[in-house]
Amino acid sequence: MAITKNLRQNINRLKKDYDSLKKGKDSLLDILFETELSEAVYNSNAIEGSTLTIAETEKILMEMEASRHVSVIEIFEAKNLARVSEYIKNKVTVKDINKDLILLLHKMLIENINENISGRFRKKNEYVRVGMHIAPAPEHIDRMIESVLVEYSSDHRKYFLEKIAQFHLEFENIHPFIDGNGRIGRVLINYQLTQLGFPPIIIRDKEKSLYYKSFGEYRNSQKSTSMEKILTLALLESMHKRIAYLKGNTIIKLSQYAKAEKESTSILLNKAKRQTIPAFREKGIWKISKISA
Repeated sequence: MAITKNLRQNINRLKKDYDSLKKGKDSLLDILFETELSEAVYNSNAIEGSTLTIAETEKILMEMEASRHVSVIEIFEAKNLARVSEYIKNKVTVKDINKDLILLLHKMLIENINENISGRFRKKNEYVRVGMHIAPAPEHIDRMIESVLVEYSSDHRKYFLEKIAQFHLEFENIHPFIDGNGRIGRVLINYQLTQLGFPPIIIRDKEKSLYYKSFGEYRNSQKSTSMEKILTLALLESMHKRIAYLKGNTIIKLSQYAKAEKESTSILLNKAKRQTIPAFREKGIWKISKISA
C-alpha cells in the first residue's frame, strides 16, 4: 500500500475529527486505553511466541488467576509490557526518544525475567540472529542507534508514517538487545505516534506473516512499503474506533451490521481489513458504528 495523496488526506481528516471530538473527554480515552491494554499486550507478546490468550492476559493484568498453569516468565512478560505501555502513555509529552529512554523501557520490560540483560544493549561476544538475519556486531550498536535517532528527528521531508516505518525497520535490523527487541520496537512506534497526537496502534499476531515479511523486504531492497501498509491500516483502525466511541455511536458486530444492511459479510470483512469502511476490532471481533454507511 503506497501512502497516496488521497490516503494522507483521509488520515488528516480523521485526525481533525479525532482532535475535535476528544476535547474534554480524557476520561473516555483513558477507559479505551485500559480496555485495549490486554489486547495490545497479548498481540505483541504473541508475535514473540507467548502462549497466553487474550483472556489469560486480561486476567493476569487484573491480578486474577489464569484458568491453567501459566509460566512465571509469561506472567512477567504480560505485566511488564503493560507497565511499559502505561509509562509511555504518561511520559510521552515529557521527552523525545533517546538512548536513555530506550534502555529504561527495556529495563522495565525485562525486570524479573533476566536481570543480567535488562536495560543494556548487547555487549562484546553477544550475537543474535532473527531467522537468517545476523544482527550487527555489538560494538556497532551505540553508533547505529544514535544514527537512527538522528535521522528520525532530523528528516522533515518524509511523511510521518514513512519515517516511523523506517525507524522501526532499522531498529529491528540492529536488534540492540539480547531479548525484547520486537516488543520495545512496537512500544516505540506508539511513543512516536502519540507524540504526534495520534492514538496508539496494535500490530496484531494475525498479521505476523506480513510483519515479518516486511523486514526481509527492507533488508533485501531497502523498501519499507509493507511496513508502511501495516502501520497505515492499524492507525486508520485505531482512529475509526476512537471516533466511534467519542461520537457516542451505537457499536455492533460487523456480522450484525451485514445482516441488518443485507450486505455480504465477506465483502464487508474485506473492506474492514482494507479500512475502506470505519470498522475496527475488539478482542479480535470486527465491529462498526450502527449508523455507518
